Amino acid sequence: MIHASRRVAGLTAAAAAAALLALAAPSTALAAKGGNAEPGKGKGSGPLQSVQLLSFNDYHGHLESPDTDDFYDSEAAGGGEYLATMLDQLREDAPKGRSLTVAAGDLIGGSPFLSGLFHDEPSVESLETMGLDVSSVGNHEFDEGTDELLRMQYGGCHPVDGCYFADDPYDGAGFSWLAANVVNKDGSGTLLPGTTIKKVAGMKIGFIGMTLEDTPTLVSPVGVASVDFLDEVETANAEAAKLQRRGVEAIVVLLHEGGIPVDGGVSDCDQVSDPIETIAAGMDPSIDMLVTGHTHQPYVCAFDDPAGDPRLVTSAASYGRVVTETNLVIDRRTGDVDRERTTAVNHIVEGVEPDPEITAIVEKWDALSGPLAARVVGSVDEDITGDESGDRGIETPMGDLVADAILWGTDGADEGGAEIAFMNIGGVRASLLLAPKYEEADGEVTYAEAYDVNPFGNLIVTVDMTGADIEAALEQQYVADRRRPNLALGVSEGFSYTWDATQPEGSKVVEGSMMLNGEPIDPAGTYRVAMYNFLAGGGDSFTAFTNGTNLLGGPEDLANFVAYLEANPGLMAPEDRVAGL
Repeated sequence: MIHASRRVAGLTAAAAAAALLALAAPSTALAAKGGNAEPGKGKGSGPLQSVQLLSFNDYHGHLESPDTDDFYDSEAAGGGEYLATMLDQLREDAPKGRSLTVAAGDLIGGSPFLSGLFHDEPSVESLETMGLDVSSVGNHEFDEGTDELLRMQYGGCHPVDGCYFADDPYDGAGFSWLAANVVNKDGSGTLLPGTTIKKVAGMKIGFIGMTLEDTPTLVSPVGVASVDFLDEVETANAEAAKLQRRGVEAIVVLLHEGGIPVDGGVSDCDQVSDPIETIAAGMDPSIDMLVTGHTHQPYVCAFDDPAGDPRLVTSAASYGRVVTETNLVIDRRTGDVDRERTTAVNHIVEGVEPDPEITAIVEKWDALSGPLAARVVGSVDEDITGDESGDRGIETPMGDLVADAILWGTDGADEGGAEIAFMNIGGVRASLLLAPKYEEADGEVTYAEAYDVNPFGNLIVTVDMTGADIEAALEQQYVADRRRPNLALGVSEGFSYTWDATQPEGSKVVEGSMMLNGEPIDPAGTYRVAMYNFLAGGGDSFTAFTNGTNLLGGPEDLANFVAYLEANPGLMAPEDRVAGL
């Protein structure tokens, strides 16, 4: 079924599809780099064949619709239940047997309660059901380490939780995760296959899957200690050459990295930021298209390759709210993509009914999780908000509250003796609001809501740090060459300091402003500092925390947070503890 609302290169999708199927003459040449995607430079002159490529990214275990009522002023449903229906409807437009569904990573990890509680086995089951063929890995695929990612791909019951259904043990993913730039340090090659070749109506399409090179800074370093993450451009170019030697000319990169547009609609490309434009500009001209992600933004771009020819670079927001539909046109004589006739458009997932098969999956796991999810574990007397704006470079009440919880769980002499606690703002994934989120009463906080705040399964650790090391860690909230230069830390009650953003990197903490319970922090003094093991291992490039010594392990993040909520009903939003941030 063709939807009249679709627009590609100034034509309705119906007209564009008809032109493709009729093998009509090429339309207007692609706009200059950064322009919206229209047909690009053609390479061949033989008979043409179109293949429908449906793509999405950053699913993050959202089987059910997220709260996206204000998504581009639409009534977007999103989530696996509605994404599956949209995919099926779009496939009706494709010639029989000529549709592939691909993704660009972060399918699991950072997931809502329903999937995350079960180590994202529900997410994988839903993705299989909706017909996913292949995906790149993303940074969140490594949240629980490389061994867990291999289990997710190949199957087996969880090493701690065991099998959730004794008569139906987890058998792995029915689709392939690709990890071309993730190599084992022991020299045994890539952690997972780097490429795959799909044959569609006799045509070969090669896919190269990668995560961003900076993945080790975004996950617990311990979990990825056995692998190296290689440069995206160098890896893609090397893998493309290998595919060509195997007779593959139509090549698509699935890359978990992207950019952020300034404005525009879901299919626009309004000044999309680096790193994606620079990365795309370096990839070999033999690569015909990039499907990207990571930034949770929708765009359809046309960036010049090194030969000066525009090629498609797409992204489909997050949580199943958008699907990119690409009509990939291949010259059957050369086997290469005819960019001049290839088009793409993003569709908001709205106006469709939930898919009954995905709904059945939701109900299956709901039955297992329901009683635990609904248990009331605490209460709030006012909204305690996080980084709703998406700005992880600012102090937030939720960030400070989680830091308070960390300190609460480690301040006893037999618990670690912590005096200060820190929390990375990006790791606080939800707010606690007065209004009900699920079916609880106003102000009540359920176990599911507590999980939503802390979905990563970190362990709390306490270490010795000097005052100078603490200041060095605070300075690392700004690192110019990091993909996100500003990454803030929530701080626990009793600790405060002043931040001056006008000062140069490394000198933004105002001298003498660090205070603990009203007393100045001594640069040479030693303090017990608590945090999640993610930070203690140098996550988010906070390498100063690795200077900590005399490490003592503590409770798991969610268990500690639940205990804190139970012990402190009627929570209020913490007041700012950092001046200037």
